[in-house]
Amino acid sequence: MSVSGVLRVPLRIVEDERGWFCELRRDSALPKRMVQTNVSFSQPGVVRALHYHERGQDDLFVALRGTARVVVLDRETGDTFTEDIGGENPVAIYVPGHHAHGFEALTELLFCYHVTEEYDPSDPDEHGVPWNDSRVAHLWATTNPILSPRDAVS
Repeated sequence: MSVSGVLRVPLRIVEDERGWFCELRRDSALPKRMVQTNVSFSQPGVVRALHYHERGQDDLFVALRGTARVVVLDRETGDTFTEDIGGENPVAIYVPGHHAHGFEALTELLFCYHVTEEYDPSDPDEHGVPWNDSRVAHLWATTNPILSPRDAVS
């Protein structure tokens, strides 16, 4: 199935004897301008999900090192999107924030997410759907994820 507004952005990697180069983001190619960039490191089996933003923060997910499974749930229709990114599949995934979204570390994972709104700790726009919601539970590689306390009770 597909989820309205989710964009799959192929990343072009240019390699030579020195290593490689990759453009991660070009705001003119995205529906909204990005204003903050976050990076996380996760051990295999970590699930960071599912979150959504009522005020409209969108995310652009990129696996910098390792492989992540991205999962998106359209909370209105129940449609889902999932793709393993990083490694042999260099793509970025743009997710409209009103959809519940998250990712699983399939390997040790260095993960980058660009966002369209700055985080405000005094008024966070983060809401949760349980990672094991019946609409998405079958999409994860693990049935026993490592979760944050917040994700464990969403």
